Amino acid sequence: MKQLTPKQIVKELDRYIVGQKKAKKAVAIALRNRWRRQQVEGKLRDEIMPNNIIMIGSTGVGKTEIARRLASLSNAPFIKVEASKFTEVGYVGRDVESMVRDLMDTAISMVEREKEDEVVEMAELLANERILDILFPDDHKNDTKQSKELKERHARTRGKIRKKMEKGEFENKMIDVEVSDDPIVGMQVFGPMGMEDIGMNIKDMISGQLPKNKRTKKMAVSEAREVLLESEAAKLIDHEEVIRIARERTENTGIIFLDEIDKVVGSVGGVGPDVSREGVQRDLLPIVEGSNVSTKYGIVATDHILFIAAGAFHVSTPSDMIPELQGRFPIRVELDKLTKEDFVKILTHPRSALIKQYKALLGAENVELEFNDAAIKAVAEFASEVNSKMENIGARRLHTIMTTLLEDHLFEQPKRGNKKIKITATIVKESLKDIVEDPDLSRYIL
Repeated sequence: MKQLTPKQIVKELDRYIVGQKKAKKAVAIALRNRWRRQQVEGKLRDEIMPNNIIMIGSTGVGKTEIARRLASLSNAPFIKVEASKFTEVGYVGRDVESMVRDLMDTAISMVEREKEDEVVEMAELLANERILDILFPDDHKNDTKQSKELKERHARTRGKIRKKMEKGEFENKMIDVEVSDDPIVGMQVFGPMGMEDIGMNIKDMISGQLPKNKRTKKMAVSEAREVLLESEAAKLIDHEEVIRIARERTENTGIIFLDEIDKVVGSVGGVGPDVSREGVQRDLLPIVEGSNVSTKYGIVATDHILFIAAGAFHVSTPSDMIPELQGRFPIRVELDKLTKEDFVKILTHPRSALIKQYKALLGAENVELEFNDAAIKAVAEFASEVNSKMENIGARRLHTIMTTLLEDHLFEQPKRGNKKIKITATIVKESLKDIVEDPDLSRYIL
């Protein structure tokens, strides 16, 4: 993170996301400020709060992708939640505090994977020793009267077997491995919001006290090594340290992406779904402004978690949010609508460009897919035209058009003799002309 300046962060985002310079600049500054805050000494560090961001733009313009790539760049715990899933306390829906618990779970998984990578060499040595014990058991290991000559002979034989194993001579040999199964605790907790998390905690507590079921399973040495490697790695990891590091990361570098925030902004005082909208905002407020949330790993403070909210805001605006929540999202960026030129770039420029994806899919059948420049331009024109006539779903329109365009080729492969598919502008126009001209077809197909 220290090496990435805001300009470098934007440059990295440009490799995956087309356009949206204002949004990229805003998130780059927010991300760099998190590192800057860590360098501040004394009590002032705790006073520096993150500048939460609201991204305003229609679907398919890159809001979610910007937030996801940002988290990947910073190696930060990240979750995406839909605000519409939350409801005011007392209504059916999820408790807003559950997103902090989910973020903590993500951080735990991240740190566990890192710790496993650190101990993987030692764990592999121990796993191989356990396989050796199964292949060549020492029945006199605890016999104090065993002669020195017998011990040396056993060590020589074990060394020979180890060398053979290292050469891969036993990989397909079937052995009996003792595996442990976590006890299954069947229980369901009914009650007010948040009780499902309490239910999970009780399950963890009970399963931790119950003895693990052990059983013998027959498997190949290659498969057994993976099972034993995981078991040995778990023994080598300090789980208390994992929790400590994960909590620290969650509190200082965690990112929560609140999608569809506009769905909980609207008229209040009616009946039906509107009745709890303002209530959801009021429930979100303490989490966003900073509070302590109880998780199964301890208390997590949300003061310095970065919240990035996003919404289309077709029928409402950020100013319709309750004033207190507005104040907690000081940075607002409006994402640009995608143009025909943007569609051309999206099809070809990013590392995971759509045309590259379809080339890889057909490449699995040893078929070469080729688009000339005119064909790419034609696809972009159709996407722009359909978006203007119907609901504007941004870059997602390219998925529907590409699927329709290549449907027959994807269905017919593998096809003998056809090792190259060349898509031209003429083919694009012929394939999509009737669909685009027919309103009913375009509505249901595109």
